[in-house]
Amino acid sequence: MPSRTTRTITLTGPDAAAFANAQFGSAVLSLGVGRWQWSGWLDPKGRVRALLQIARPDNERFVVVPRGGDAEMLASDLRRFVFRSKVKIAVSDVLHVSDGDAIGDGDIREEDDALYFGEGDTSTRINTMQGGDTWYARHIRKGYAWLPDEATDALLPPALSMERLVAVAFDKGCFPGQEIAARLHFLGGHKKHLHVVRSDDTLREGETLRVNGRDIGIVLMHAASQPSSISLVVLDDGIASAETLEIDDKHLHILSTFEA
Repeated sequence: MPSRTTRTITLTGPDAAAFANAQFGSAVLSLGVGRWQWSGWLDPKGRVRALLQIARPDNERFVVVPRGGDAEMLASDLRRFVFRSKVKIAVSDVLHVSDGDAIGDGDIREEDDALYFGEGDTSTRINTMQGGDTWYARHIRKGYAWLPDEATDALLPPALSMERLVAVAFDKGCFPGQEIAARLHFLGGHKKHLHVVRSDDTLREGETLRVNGRDIGIVLMHAASQPSSISLVVLDDGIASAETLEIDDKHLHILSTFEA
């Protein structure tokens, strides 16, 4: 599998924490120095523009890692909301995501121009060097989505299991899309969820899954392996009630399902 890349967005300044907290779905103000958390940036209709990992290396510096999407476009749109806030927004060059050493879950480490996001018995590393890619299949199994272009601005938080990741918080005040996200949280009714599936055929990331010509889901991530491949997909609840699915010419076996 080719190396996965991203570009980080860095927020610096005395108002960086308040600015990030107002724009992103997670409780950024509660994030301690040396720690990271899941988050997301929603549009006014509650759709996920970007799924994020946010690290706080210093009190007034936050490093935001978009998991898919165009970081330069995201940063440009964020700048529109700075107004009088004392915060600067910068975008890095292209960086590689790879395997890192064991670091405490939720901890970060900066070392030799690399930023490590701890997951307990392992970590993911963000820097200019390519490295191992076993993290990708691990994140599929954990339900840590990486969004293809086809999935940006298309899915609501429950479809990406963002409450489970604490990537949205409903007790911290307003943020873009908060009304829709809160309504889904308190009233329910969303009919799409995240699943890990095994397939005998290769699935294309961003591929729309169809049954009898009807769109029933999308492939977010795919890791080819032997004897079978695994993928992270979003499926309509109605079709996902069976363990084995026949989708067009593909057979998918659901291995696990994640809560909203």
